[in-house]
Amino acid sequence: MNTLDTSLTLPNGQILANRLMKSALSESLGNRANAPDERLGRLYSTWSRGGYGLMITGNVMVDRTQLGEPGNIVIEDERDLGALSRWAKSAQDSGGAIWAQLNHPGRQANPLALGHTPVAPSPIPAKLPGATTPRELRPAEIEEIIERFATAAAVCETAGFNGVQVQGAHGYLISQFLSPLSNRRDDKWGGDLQGRMRFGLEVVRRIRGRVGPGFAVGIKLNSADFQRGGFTEAESQAVLAALAREGIDLIEVSGGTYESMAMSGSAAPSTRAREAYFLEYARTVRKLVGDIPLAVTGGFRTRDAMQRAVQAGECDVVGIGRPTITTPDAGRLILEGRAEALTAHQVRYGMRNLLGKITDLKALDGVLDISWHTDQIHRLGDGLRPDLKRGSLATTVAMVRRNGRTSFRAKRGGS
Repeated sequence: MNTLDTSLTLPNGQILANRLMKSALSESLGNRANAPDERLGRLYSTWSRGGYGLMITGNVMVDRTQLGEPGNIVIEDERDLGALSRWAKSAQDSGGAIWAQLNHPGRQANPLALGHTPVAPSPIPAKLPGATTPRELRPAEIEEIIERFATAAAVCETAGFNGVQVQGAHGYLISQFLSPLSNRRDDKWGGDLQGRMRFGLEVVRRIRGRVGPGFAVGIKLNSADFQRGGFTEAESQAVLAALAREGIDLIEVSGGTYESMAMSGSAAPSTRAREAYFLEYARTVRKLVGDIPLAVTGGFRTRDAMQRAVQAGECDVVGIGRPTITTPDAGRLILEGRAEALTAHQVRYGMRNLLGKITDLKALDGVLDISWHTDQIHRLGDGLRPDLKRGSLATTVAMVRRNGRTSFRAKRGGS
């Protein structure tokens, strides 16, 4: 019977030391040239001592003209190979593996970081404050983006990363192609599900064909978008069945978009209480994906729930997100039995009666909570301990400095 400290051999032969994964969290720690610097190295060196068998980076964008938020790392070629190698090594010093999460924001591009119109499958804006109408991608541009993903993966392999995770969830570009709400195309990249899933499948195929067999290729996919008329669980199951034939080494199940934040810390108390938001869905796709390991991220807090999920075979890997920020050694504490539960810190704005009359409090609190955790990531990158007493005012000021007029868009959380 598998336990949290049991190693896991992936389909390509790569071995993860245990079943705990530090899931993707957008660090926003790139320098002005969108390259990693000593802050990312310091951050991942800290996490490397946290006991995680696998660490997934935050957003690594494949086009420097299309960023999700200021401070994204961008990989277009080998210009930053030395810095990327140092970043990878910093995470591997204690024996864990690191995969870079490759992404393209599509219509969720940050206007402050972008400076011009975002692109998307169709010219349909996201339902987010300040969102602009994107320009529809031309077929030749779609092919170029697929090639960008493959190039970035090859650079990651050269730099010493153990693998890549393709971001196919949370309303980013691949997710936009999958959803009938954001993809209204009538060419081979749209229409029915076969057309809408083509872009994501081609990204995975191109990457798998470019990297060596020992280099891992994973994907993060929504169970559903949780929007009326959007990407459904049945469609997600069909996409996973197709992906299972493409040489995938690990599938991470998630859900929601930044328009409907099922994956965020702003989930309802009843949802948070039952832990593992997407575990039930993971059970339904076991037979569809065969021997491909499943990771589930979102809501796990107690050692008992993590252990039971792995022992029962409901998932192979447990992803931990925000608790790894305020408790960087959370993995080791769980594995060694020194913690029965992880603390999830959540911050909210005051003056709730007043604010509730003029804005959506849930959305506003969600943005604040994301930004508070980003501040803590930056402290770790500076070699400081988390500041658990940091208040909403200081967090808001830092958020506006980082993101300008786009600060109050529901973005920049778990990737």
